[in-house]
Amino acid sequence: MGNILIIGSGPAGISAALYAKRGGADVTVFTKGAGALAKAERIENYYGLPGPVSGAELERNGIAGAERLGVQFVRGEVVDLGMDDTWSHFVVATADASYTGDSVILAAGASRVVPSLPGLAELEGHGVSYCAVCDAAFYKNKVTGVLGNGAYALHEAEVLRPHAAKVILLTDGRGMTVPVPPEFAVRTDKLAELKSTTENGRTRIRGVRLENGEELVLDGLFVALGTAGSTELARKMGARVEAGHIKVDSHMATNVPGLFAAGDCTGGLLQVVKAACEGAEAGLSALRYVRDKEKRAKA
Repeated sequence: MGNILIIGSGPAGISAALYAKRGGADVTVFTKGAGALAKAERIENYYGLPGPVSGAELERNGIAGAERLGVQFVRGEVVDLGMDDTWSHFVVATADASYTGDSVILAAGASRVVPSLPGLAELEGHGVSYCAVCDAAFYKNKVTGVLGNGAYALHEAEVLRPHAAKVILLTDGRGMTVPVPPEFAVRTDKLAELKSTTENGRTRIRGVRLENGEELVLDGLFVALGTAGSTELARKMGARVEAGHIKVDSHMATNVPGLFAAGDCTGGLLQVVKAACEGAEAGLSALRYVRDKEKRAKA
């Protein structure tokens, strides 16, 4: 049977992995380490616990159970999600390698890095983008900025490099956490606001004003703060996102065939029980999708 790639190792991701693996699929889970669950000091409202347990212990137990069943784990930061050249398989990229799968489940939790830069929300789709792979070609020979200071931001800059005349990494007061090639400019100044311009009734980004009063002229700004969470990866694939949450149907399917989501990233009750339930549904749905895909290939 085909393989299913799961991004996130919390209750939703592990639950999805258990159901998909027991259904016969090859399953790979991508984890960047302890998640939000590990920060919970005591959990005592979850079925089957005779006494309080820490979130970290519950998380470790879940991962251990999945490993016992043969689920494979890749430890590292996911920086991109896309399709292969034939548009028949998903491709998940980490900072070190790429992995191909028949289906993907997004279960990396809710995005907790929300840019609060004045003017940002108003300019989304008007020069502000969350996906370099999607929009890089629109910035041929133009000056672009990437908002972020880690591997995710550097990946977006690398995607822009063959197209843009100049790429500036904007860290908003933070230091870069990864080495930066010399072809990229880095500005560590705090940002004050985005500036816009209106021509022929169309409003677009003009640049960014730094807290020191200096204004950098930009034709586009790509947001890549922190790590690539479920919402950011969903946007890259063209999946619907509303109010910061991925839109799914009752079977946890997005509008992109083969792409599913579960847990905090879908909104609603931010509890382990809800995440585990949605993960189980997503795992079974991905399993059905992979089986149907194999049947179509043999027909």
